[in-house]
Amino acid sequence: MDPRAMAMGLAFAFMWSSAFTSARIIVADASPLFSLALRFLISGILGVMIARAMGQSWRLTRSQWYATILFGICQNALYLGLNFYAMQTVEASLAAVIASTMPLLVALASWLLFGEKLRPLGIMGLFAGFAGVALIMSARINAGVDLFGVVLCGIGALALTFATLAVRGATSGGNFMMVVGLQMLVGSAVLFAVAPLFETIRINPTVPLALAFAYTTLVPGLTATLVWFLLLHRIGATRAATFHFLNPVFGVAIAAALLNERLGALDAVGVMITTLGILAVQLSRQPVPKTA
Repeated sequence: MDPRAMAMGLAFAFMWSSAFTSARIIVADASPLFSLALRFLISGILGVMIARAMGQSWRLTRSQWYATILFGICQNALYLGLNFYAMQTVEASLAAVIASTMPLLVALASWLLFGEKLRPLGIMGLFAGFAGVALIMSARINAGVDLFGVVLCGIGALALTFATLAVRGATSGGNFMMVVGLQMLVGSAVLFAVAPLFETIRINPTVPLALAFAYTTLVPGLTATLVWFLLLHRIGATRAATFHFLNPVFGVAIAAALLNERLGALDAVGVMITTLGILAVQLSRQPVPKTA
């Protein structure tokens, strides 16, 4: 993997992981689905305006429109909507850990459905990463975590897996920022429609809410999504998805630093195992040296 792709992946992983902490702050003072819909509306409008200023066109290809709608529904409405809703009772660090299981599902689907090859080292790396994630989760489950919230996060991970594979069509044809803006508007429309059905709309204006909302809108919402699209285009879905294994590393650390969520011995061991899994997967992706 080239240095630029590595830097993009690390930046994306950090921004994405930080969203779990900022989301936890938001749902303490606002209804989750409504606040997420408002965030996507603002991010989407900004994304489209920036895209137009960059000279990008509304005229997407048919495959781009198809993937943009799927990505908007699966990632924004389902994955993030379910995570925001679950984080009323689930800690930010645990939500980040559950999200990091997505690369296993992406790699498996890419292997079985799209014929992408996985070397033995890559397969072992993926399973090592999953084992590390499971170790982190075990202590939280034994401590009496809300299982309904965990299930919601798990369903969200499945939706994100589908979105990651479906977005393949949106990474060709350019107009990346336009695609980012439009898929956020799709998610916003869906969430505005369903929010009144599942929650009582509430907003308690506080400084932490304002800061967390602004950060989530501009950094994980807009910037991280654009970086993700560019990364998918540069290295493909399976390689890009391995960076989600860093979610336990950054997600647990950020939640511990800002929310005082506990970081135990099992968490540390799990993070180390997961990191080794990432290394194995990345090494397995290196081109095989040609023999003379």
